[in-house]
Amino acid sequence: MPGFKDVYAVLPVADHSAAVAWYERWIGRRPDAEPMEGVAEWRIAGNAGIQVTHAPEAAGRSTVVIVVDDIDETVGALEAQDVTCGPIQDYDFVKLTEAADPAGNKVTFVWENPNYRPSPE
Repeated sequence: MPGFKDVYAVLPVADHSAAVAWYERWIGRRPDAEPMEGVAEWRIAGNAGIQVTHAPEAAGRSTVVIVVDDIDETVGALEAQDVTCGPIQDYDFVKLTEAADPAGNKVTFVWENPNYRPSPE
């Protein structure tokens, strides 16, 4: 298998300008690259990123999962940027919440509980 260099989650949108503005709000900066018209990219962790692309026929059908260090801090920071998240769901081993971009794509934020130990069965 060849070596992999980068991984991008592609989020198709119908209104590229509105989507870019929404992602700029919660990421807190302009895109790192706009390699062509209708495409904006942000590197969000190591070699992982988000690519927002103008593709109306596929808009709103994607999900990206982002693992975070602190779910409460993440939700607070998002709310401060006027990005609304759903309720935090607690499953013992993880906590998660979802936000939807203007196209309806889901952005799921997940915190993994480092102290979780499954009960012996």
